[in-house]
Amino acid sequence: MNRFKTLGLAALVAASFIAGQAMAAGGHDTKTPERQSWSFGGPFGTFDRAQLQRGFKVFREVCANCHSANRIAFRNLSQAGGPEFSEAQVKALAAEYKVKDGPGDDGNMFERPGRPADRWPAVYANAEAAKATLGAVPPDLSVIAKARSYSRGFPLFLVDPIIQYQEHGVDYIYSLLALGYDDPKDPNHNSYFPGGRIGMGAPLSDGQVEYTDGTPETVKSYARDVAAYLMWMAEPKLEERKKTGFRVMAFLILFAGLLYFTKKRVWAGAH
Repeated sequence: MNRFKTLGLAALVAASFIAGQAMAAGGHDTKTPERQSWSFGGPFGTFDRAQLQRGFKVFREVCANCHSANRIAFRNLSQAGGPEFSEAQVKALAAEYKVKDGPGDDGNMFERPGRPADRWPAVYANAEAAKATLGAVPPDLSVIAKARSYSRGFPLFLVDPIIQYQEHGVDYIYSLLALGYDDPKDPNHNSYFPGGRIGMGAPLSDGQVEYTDGTPETVKSYARDVAAYLMWMAEPKLEERKKTGFRVMAFLILFAGLLYFTKKRVWAGAH
């Protein structure tokens, strides 16, 4: 019986290893994203405001030419925990866009300047229009940093679903944008995209977006900044969530200590 148990355990470990390798590879042409260090990582991490503002600039000037972000409103850009642009900056930014509204008094739809309460305007009217122009429908980027993940291989892939390693998405986005386009003969080859083929050519190039704070204007800088910004879009309450979690854990630890000493006092005379 013990022999069968040993064989069964060995088979389970082997199967887990094979599955982990397959998940990590995602195909023979796919690399595992490189682990990065992020200011918002860990239980006490916070967003870097300057990085989020730079990331928004990259998003607006590059990503937003094709991708939508329909879960974000202009006013979110001024709220605490995010890029924290001033209300005047957000109002001026929103006014640069035309938003379809209505119907008006004449029963027809009309365009007006954007307002802080408006959501980020879509590039294309619908998915069919996007596909007709680009040949494919670009994914909405609102929660892409939470939606994308990868396996870190055996044995870490066994615990990832439990601990929900929060930097999976941004590690993937950074590697995809900064490191994945490594075949000059094939503009649609990306080593970090599942299967190695992606419908988007390299969107970033050195000097493409102007920074005013002295940050190097390189593909790697752009990729880090926009990945961080996409993380904020996917979880704008991240800092608030971490603060709340810390308070809850502190309370539970204190409460557990009080219960322990109360139990000792109550049962002290029972012996």
